[in-house]
Amino acid sequence: MKNFLKGTGVALVTPFHKSGNIDFSALEKVLEHTISNGIDYLVVMGTTGESATLSKDEKMAVADFVIETNQNRVPVVFGMGGNNTQEIVNSIKSYPFDGIDAILSVCPYYNKPQQKGIYYHYKTIATVSPVPVILYNVPGRTGANIDAETTLQLASNFNNIVAIKEASGNMTQIMKLVNNKPAGFTVISGDDALTLPLMAIGVEGVISVVANAFPAEFTKMVKLCLEGNFAKAKTIHYSLIEIIDTLFEDGSPGGIKAALQILDLAQNNLRLPVVKVNKSVYLQLNNLITNFLENNK
Repeated sequence: MKNFLKGTGVALVTPFHKSGNIDFSALEKVLEHTISNGIDYLVVMGTTGESATLSKDEKMAVADFVIETNQNRVPVVFGMGGNNTQEIVNSIKSYPFDGIDAILSVCPYYNKPQQKGIYYHYKTIATVSPVPVILYNVPGRTGANIDAETTLQLASNFNNIVAIKEASGNMTQIMKLVNNKPAGFTVISGDDALTLPLMAIGVEGVISVVANAFPAEFTKMVKLCLEGNFAKAKTIHYSLIEIIDTLFEDGSPGGIKAALQILDLAQNNLRLPVVKVNKSVYLQLNNLITNFLENNK
C-alpha cells in the first residue's frame, strides 16, 4: 500500500455515449492509455468519474469492468464516500472487494459536520472496511475541511487509515500533516497544479485529473520529484500548467472530457447537472494541447 501510493494515481473519468449510457469501449481506451504510460494506480468513482450521477448498479459495473480490464497490472482504488455514514457502512458490507486495493472516502458534504462528527464518521468506516482507507479532503466541493488535527488523530488511531488526498490548497495545513504524520501514513496531492510545490514540502504523490490525458508526462514529473530532481520536474510542470489551469476553468470534469475528445480517447459527453465547457475554453484547450503535442514530438 505504502509503495503504490507514493506515485501517480489517475482519477478516472467515466466516458458516456451521446445517449448518456456508459461508453465502456472508451473507458477501455482511457484505461490502456493510462496504464501503458506508467501510472501507478487507478482511482475509480471519484469526483472526476462523475460518481454523483451514477446509480449503484452503474458504479458496480464500472468497477467490475476496470478490474477485469486491468488484470492486476496496477492497484485499484474505489471511491466510497458520502454524507450518510450508515449508507456507506451498508455499501461496504455488501461489496465483495475482489480486485480493490483501497477505498477513497470523501469528507461528508453538505451536512457541514463538526470535527468530532468527521472523526466518528471515518472511525465507523475504518472499523468495517476490509481494505485500507484513504481520506479525501476537498472543502471547495464539500463545504467542510478535515482539520490537520483530525487527520492526524485518525491516522494514529486506525492502522487501516493509510493516507489522505489533500485538495484544500492550504499549504500550512498540509505542512502540518507532513511534519507530524505517523510512519506509514501518506499525504497525497489532490491538486494537479500544486503537485510539484507540495512534493517539495514532503507530499509523496498525487491523484491526478490531467493524467487521464497526459499520463506519461505527469507520472514522469512525479517520479522526478520523488527522486529529488525538482529542476527537471519543474520543466514538465511548466509545460503542462496552462493545460491544467484551463481544464478547471469552466468546471470539472468538463475540462478533462474536452481534452480527451481532442486526443480522440473519449467523447465529450457528461451527465447533468455537469455540462460541457464553453466554446472559448474548448478552443483554448485545443490550441494548448496541439502546441504541447507539437513541442513534445
